[in-house]
Amino acid sequence: MTREVRAFAITVLSLAALGIPAGLLWSALSPRPPYRLVEETPALADPSTQALIAADGWFATITGALGLVCGTLAWFLSRRVQLPVLAGLFLGGVAGAFVTLWAGTSFTVGVVAVEASGVPGITFVAGPLALTAKGVLVSWPLLAVGVFGFLEGMHGYRESPLRRPHPPA
Repeated sequence: MTREVRAFAITVLSLAALGIPAGLLWSALSPRPPYRLVEETPALADPSTQALIAADGWFATITGALGLVCGTLAWFLSRRVQLPVLAGLFLGGVAGAFVTLWAGTSFTVGVVAVEASGVPGITFVAGPLALTAKGVLVSWPLLAVGVFGFLEGMHGYRESPLRRPHPPA
């Protein structure tokens, strides 16, 4: 029982800790939408900007890649305690995604470029990094559990006695 609890806890804590560098990477790679300040009130400068969608795409790419790597690594390292590690992949992936969201929105990493205004009295500033499509939060746990299950299914099929039900003649 102790081995299972330890494997679960290590998996959850490791994936949650990976959320901090993932969030910093997301903050460094994602563009910020430009906002204009008119009489101290911020407003989105370009409503058709692709920066909001790009931030969601970078989040899904980074957390999805981590999900694939974590699921593959967990399958290779957890030959004896697979169920606790699988549960840890799910819960740790959820925690890692939320830690990534927190770290990415809390810290600004990289260069934030904003175009200058040609109109006097209007100032452009870089907007905050935000996640507009909340559905991308599931990419880390979904891909981690999915690749783990895929590898286990392929291994189980290859080792199955039902694959060759009759001995060779």
